[in-house]
Amino acid sequence: MSQTMETVKKPGRQMTGRPKPRGSLRRGENLWGILFVSPMLFGVIILVLFPILATLVLGFADWNFVQGWDGIQWVGFQNFRHLLEDDIFLKSVRNNLIFLLTVPIYMMISMLLAILIDRFVYMKGYFKVAYFMPYISNIVAVAVVWQVLFQPSYGPINEILRTIGISNPPKWIADPNFALISIMLISIWISIGFNLIIYIAGLQSIPKDLYEAADIDGANGWTKFRRITLPLLSPTSFFLLVTGVISTFKVFDIIAVMTQGGPIGSTTMMVWYLYDTAFVNLKVGYASSIAAVLFGFVMLITLGQWAAQKKWVNY
Repeated sequence: MSQTMETVKKPGRQMTGRPKPRGSLRRGENLWGILFVSPMLFGVIILVLFPILATLVLGFADWNFVQGWDGIQWVGFQNFRHLLEDDIFLKSVRNNLIFLLTVPIYMMISMLLAILIDRFVYMKGYFKVAYFMPYISNIVAVAVVWQVLFQPSYGPINEILRTIGISNPPKWIADPNFALISIMLISIWISIGFNLIIYIAGLQSIPKDLYEAADIDGANGWTKFRRITLPLLSPTSFFLLVTGVISTFKVFDIIAVMTQGGPIGSTTMMVWYLYDTAFVNLKVGYASSIAAVLFGFVMLITLGQWAAQKKWVNY
């Protein structure tokens, strides 16, 4: 009997192996995780983090990269002090701050259009594509179209203004007083499509039961918008606000194609002035100081938005 019990127990002893320590399993998982993310991690380090650090360091130098590494001269905070006396730089900062007004304008227009399309319009897919097309269109083609529209002598916009009694319409991008406004109008027209699509997605995520309960309570359209739609769209609005503000500080392509910062610097933005300083005037150190200030502006505004979102964003 005991021999049979031993024969029964022996296979069980052979099948039960020693489990691997939990720490070794975790180390193996971490190793494989590092191996999988290492290509992207190296790309981020080489293409993003290293250029940022190099730009911050070169902001304290006077360097023309044509001279090579031997031409670097460390000047301390001289570049940053010179920025405070640079009229073109100060004008570019002012233009960027004015350009920030486009963000709430196209956000409000996009929200209104999204509500109308989502609730009161048939063929929603057509309108989504129609409004999204300017956002994905080639910027050169967009600039050519708007240059024709803004043409002072025979452009369609000025012809319409003349027909309604305005004898001396603006010259738009050719006028220093209206050039920045013209670029802002184009930016609003381009940005509406992207914001519209995001707002429609946010509207479709709001539970319909809330609107039905509001109807039972006798709430009108404005009350439902103020008490339901606007609060539940606040995370979407916060996302679009942060990305919109950051994009305004990166405006370059439409300036490069249409005005090159003119006329007489009326449309100069910080990124355009940075490009002109670095790659036209070859002042890499001074351009790096501009990039550092630009980075500081974006960082401070973004941190301010994150701090303020606790008071008006409802998750």
